[in-house]
Parts: sequence; C-alpha cells; structure tokens
Amino acid sequence: MEAYVRSHIEHGINTIEFYHPQSNSLPGKLLEELAKEIHFAGTHEETRVIILKSGGEKSFCSGASFDELISIQTEAEGLTFFSGFAHVINAMRRCPKIIIGRIQGKCVGGGVGLASAVDYAIATDKADIKLSELAVGIGPFVVGPAVERKIGTSAFSALAIDATNWRNTEWARKKGLFAEVHESIENMDEAVYRLASTLAHSNPAAMAEMKKVFWKGTEHWDQLLPERAGISGRLVLSEFTRNAINKFKAKAKG
Repeated sequence: MEAYVRSHIEHGINTIEFYHPQSNSLPGKLLEELAKEIHFAGTHEETRVIILKSGGEKSFCSGASFDELISIQTEAEGLTFFSGFAHVINAMRRCPKIIIGRIQGKCVGGGVGLASAVDYAIATDKADIKLSELAVGIGPFVVGPAVERKIGTSAFSALAIDATNWRNTEWARKKGLFAEVHESIENMDEAVYRLASTLAHSNPAAMAEMKKVFWKGTEHWDQLLPERAGISGRLVLSEFTRNAINKFKAKAKG
C-alpha cells in the first residue's frame, strides 16, 4: 500500500488516519498533510471530537523517515523537514477539539511526540516507546516539549538519554503518556469509540475551554518548536549523524 493521510467524519467523530509502508514513518509530505487535516478538523463545525490513528496493527509511528533524513543537504532543508513535526504538534495544540490517540503499537521518536500531543491516549500493551534520536546523532528537540509536558522532565530525560532502550507500555502509563492500556486491539477500539461517542455528545464550548486550560503555558511553542527544528536541521548534516543513519538503515534491511 502507498502512504496516505485521510479523514472520515461520522456522528461528529472525525477520524484522521495516516499510513506509511515503512512502519508508519513520517516523511515531509505526510507531515504536511497531517497538519492540514488536524487544522481543518479543528475548524470544521460538524467535528466534535477527533481520533488520531495509524494504519496497520504493528507500529503506531516510527518517527522521521530515514530515507528523507539522509537526503537532506542544507540547513534550510533540515529546518523544513523538522518543521513538519513542529507544525503537526502545534496544530494539535491549537486545535479546539479534543484529540483521542489510538496507539496500537510501538512509538519511536516523532511517534512518541504524536502520542504526547494528543489529549487522551488509549493504547494496547504492545505500544512500547523509545526516543531514539540521540542514537542517530541528533536529539528529540522538536517533540521534546510535548513529551516533557506530558510525562515530566525526569521521565523525558531518561527517554532522551537512554536512546536505545525500549520502555514498555506499563512504564508509559505510569508516567502519564497513556491514559489507558488494553490487552487487545479490539478492547482498545471499544474504549476509543466509547469515549469518542461520549465526547461527541458533550458541550463543544466546554471542551474548547478545557483545551485552553490543558495547554496553558505553551503559547510560545509557535516560536520554540521551529527554533528546535533548526537545531535538528543543523545536526542532521554532521558526518556522525549521516554515518549513524546509514548504519540504522543497513541494520533494518539486514
């Protein structure tokens, strides 16, 4: 299957789904489309609540596309690429509708950022997490504010520093990343749609005010996240990072 971002609205529930054949990684084009869909859903009068999900039954999101990372040749190109994650997170932050995350599998790097930026994450017990950026010579600079806001500085630092170690879903639940963890995809989906249906019949004005409260103190992210994207955009050009990414790609193919 080819990569896509698509949405479907039914009974006030706007389901936004993304997919990429490489473990739901996110190249620049998908990031751009995802940010646009989230922005539209936030302005769409019929939308009462949003479900963010990915295709397939394995990885929720494996983060940045290695193919695109290795093709970056200038700081400007690096800034543009990493700004894609900034735009998605800021679109989720500014969206006046509550966003439920359906997390069916592993989250890596930017995928942890997406899971952190939803308002209520419901996961399966297969949704282990890892912030792998340092392992490829960069760091979780763009997604870091979203992750730190959700799980706290100590847990975020542990994830960012120990970049090769998976943390299981129970660890993520205890730290506050996941609101619920279920033993099967079926149970997870039942919980997702139960909550979505309840919210679709709740007061839109009250939910919009709740979002303002939840995200209070993040108004400067419109400037902060692009600045962080610039850091990653510079680091990705280093010889260290290029060698590390090529090693990861070779290992994945092997």
